[in-house]
Amino acid sequence: MRRRSLVVAVLLGLGLPTAQAEEFGLGQGQRDTGGIGLMQTPTARTGDAGHFAAGWNRTYPYRRWSVFVQPLDWMELGFRYVQVENRPYLAAGDDDRYNIDKGADIKLRLVEESRYIPEVAVGFQDLGGTTLFGGEYLVASKRWNNFDFSLGLGWGYLGNHGDIESPLGWIDDSFDERPRSAGGGQGGEIATHQMFRGPAALFGGVEYQTPWDRLLLQVEYEGNTYQHEPQDNAQEQDSRFNFGARLKLTNSIELHTGWQRGNTAMVGLHFTTNLARLSQPKSDDPAPVDPAHVERRDWDAVATDLNTNAGIYVTEIRQVGDTIEVTGEPARYRNLKQSEGRANRLLEAQADAGIHTFQYRWQTLGLDLRESLHDREAFGRALASADHETDYRHSVRVRDIEPTTNNDRGEVLYEAEPRRFEWGAGPSLEQNFGGPDGYLYRLSAYLDASYHLAQGTWISSMLSTTLADNLENYEYIADSDLPRVRTHIGDYLAETSVGITNLQATHTKRLGKNWYAMGYGGILETMYAGVGAEVLYRPFNSRWAIGVDANWVRQREFNQQFGLRDYEQVTGHVTTYIDTGVQDIHARVSVGRYLAGDLGTTLDFSREFANGVRVGAWSTFTDAGDDFGEGSFDKGLYLSVPYDSFFSTSSRNRANIAWQPLTRDGGARLNRRHQLFDITEERQVGRYWDEPDATWR
Repeated sequence: MRRRSLVVAVLLGLGLPTAQAEEFGLGQGQRDTGGIGLMQTPTARTGDAGHFAAGWNRTYPYRRWSVFVQPLDWMELGFRYVQVENRPYLAAGDDDRYNIDKGADIKLRLVEESRYIPEVAVGFQDLGGTTLFGGEYLVASKRWNNFDFSLGLGWGYLGNHGDIESPLGWIDDSFDERPRSAGGGQGGEIATHQMFRGPAALFGGVEYQTPWDRLLLQVEYEGNTYQHEPQDNAQEQDSRFNFGARLKLTNSIELHTGWQRGNTAMVGLHFTTNLARLSQPKSDDPAPVDPAHVERRDWDAVATDLNTNAGIYVTEIRQVGDTIEVTGEPARYRNLKQSEGRANRLLEAQADAGIHTFQYRWQTLGLDLRESLHDREAFGRALASADHETDYRHSVRVRDIEPTTNNDRGEVLYEAEPRRFEWGAGPSLEQNFGGPDGYLYRLSAYLDASYHLAQGTWISSMLSTTLADNLENYEYIADSDLPRVRTHIGDYLAETSVGITNLQATHTKRLGKNWYAMGYGGILETMYAGVGAEVLYRPFNSRWAIGVDANWVRQREFNQQFGLRDYEQVTGHVTTYIDTGVQDIHARVSVGRYLAGDLGTTLDFSREFANGVRVGAWSTFTDAGDDFGEGSFDKGLYLSVPYDSFFSTSSRNRANIAWQPLTRDGGARLNRRHQLFDITEERQVGRYWDEPDATWR
């Protein structure tokens, strides 16, 4: 179970901001199982990068929930849960609980459509999991006027009709037969021994855009017989032809209905948007000032305006020779160029004639990160005429910030009062879905507060109180032999209505030119208290960094107060951070010891779009072996959305959503509140130059 932002969940559910109409256009509908396709069959179509879809579908005896994202134009991936209405959950031993299967899909576009060439894709269904519905396919799609045609070849679940003997048998005899065993004894292993093996079947179909642009009609011919369904659950099939219709209720919500197998009704509901296009005009941001209409004031007033208008929490303003130097933290705008452009206007109105440079020394939580220098005369010319903007941009210098060793340099014009107490409050939604208990939730409200003892040293705390939940339905059922380091989650959330989720002291320090350190101790998260430290080596504007964290933790009592349980562990990781330089893809590779004592590796790949939305996926593999239990390895998708994608006011805050098929004890990591790589994100300058117009917003 992961904490998720209620704000994001609500806004996505309302469809604000709405998707573009083409998200549900011809050839862009969702399959019953999730992912772009017709009904039961996939097509070669993919959406634009940032495409996101969540859906529900019922075709007896299956109910399906799915989440699919597209980090790249040519890659679609997603998770699904399948509830089998006429089969009990085997591990539960309870006839009142439906069996639930989890699976992951991936589709890769091989050829993009042109005038004469169809779009071609290869895909893998139920790739990770028990592979009960596992299958592979190669499919082509071609559009002609208001029709979108597809034709494919499917193996496994998609090819059970066996129209064609193994197409790859000429390569090796091992391709002639497809093993019927699941991907692994506990599921979760990649079933490479099954891929593209055995007989295959043809499938295909056509979708028609009717004169009413909200309605599309579908016909498909599928390759499954429904005689080899999991758990001996064969279904009668009177016809291989399925008929369906898609009705666009809004730009983001679609109703999908159909008649399948010649005897079974289908109904589905899908929400679709494009994450890369989420944005709102910032109509509630203060307008940049016009220096010609700002009177000179004292520097205390300037510092206030730098905060309210430029989004800089100013700690100090100095005059060093012919330079005005502003030291502070970014507080509002995601691009520091926007803060600096607004601040330049304020300093232009205030500074004496002998000042030629505006310098900004950027910090976060007491750590020096970088500095920018702006030529005052070049800025003034660009402000007066767009003809000089290029010259001004070339005059801006961004460089590593040298640690301050002499606080007496220059003249202090303004010094802020020591930063002390800060607080915030809001709603939170914690969810678990995919286990035998079905959907579990806890709606809560939190109170978050911090008290700063000194620069780089503070105490943070968070209280959470339950507003509504259904956790009485929670029951732990698992076959893992690992210590229960995460699967007590239901006990923690059900034991008390008010709990302490964080109470820790933290200290950060810059050790040298590229070295940063952090120490922390206290109640670190909902389930664990302890002490730990992290060291990060991050060269300025480098595409890579490496960090090490080490922690001693002890499990907390279920009532989330100050009591501790007997279980304790030493956990930590060495993590390498890599900006691949390919389509804004970032990689994190962590190697170390997890909460259950298992050793392994976590691979995390993500893409951040220009609007700041980040989508990613991760997998964790450990040495737990058969002790791991169901799933055999941990995996998940996540989404991080800037608040200003939804609101008319700029913000640097983010909301995070994670989809994880199961809550497992294997591969479980400590949920540390602060991580040095995130704190030091402004060491990377790429985004600063990517938005040349940010200076003038």
